[in-house]
Amino acid sequence: MSADRILFLCTGNAARSVMAGAALAARLPEVVVETAGTLTVDGQPMSWRTRTALESVGLEPPHHRSRQASPTDLDRATLVIALAPEHVKWVRRNHERAAARTATLKRLVRDLHPDGRPLSERVADLQLAGVHLEDWEEVIDPGGGEVEVFVACAHEVYELIERLAGKLT
Repeated sequence: MSADRILFLCTGNAARSVMAGAALAARLPEVVVETAGTLTVDGQPMSWRTRTALESVGLEPPHHRSRQASPTDLDRATLVIALAPEHVKWVRRNHERAAARTATLKRLVRDLHPDGRPLSERVADLQLAGVHLEDWEEVIDPGGGEVEVFVACAHEVYELIERLAGKLT
C-alpha cells in the first residue's frame, strides 16, 4: 500500500503551509508531505522570519521554494489541509474533485478520529465538501508581521500538528 500524501495549502506558500509541512514531516516521516499556495509567486525562497520561526519550535527549516498548487498536487493528495477557510473555498472553486478531501487544520484537529481504518476512509466520513466553514478555523497569516508574529504562528501550527499527527496514522 502506498503512503498517504498530505498537501498543506496557504496563500503564498511562504509561511503557514511551510511551517505545517515541516512539523508534520518531522513528526511522521512515513507520510509524504507537500506544500503549495493558492496565490503564489513561484520560486521564492523562505523568508528569514519563517526560518527563525521554524527554529523557535525546534524544526530544521526545509529547502523550500514557493509554488502554486497544481491539479496534480490536489489529485494525488490523500488529504489537503488548508490553513484558513479561504483556502478550502479556493479548492472548492478551482478543483471540485479535491473538495471532499480538503479541510482546515483546526477542523481536522477537532473532527478527525483515529479508529484503525485508512485515512482516506476516515476523511470521506467527514463529508468535507459540504462543511460550512467558520472563522475559528483560520490560522492567522503572519505575512507582513514582525518576527515575533511569525514565531507565534509557528508555535500555534506546531501545537496543532502535534495534536493532529496521532490522528493521521
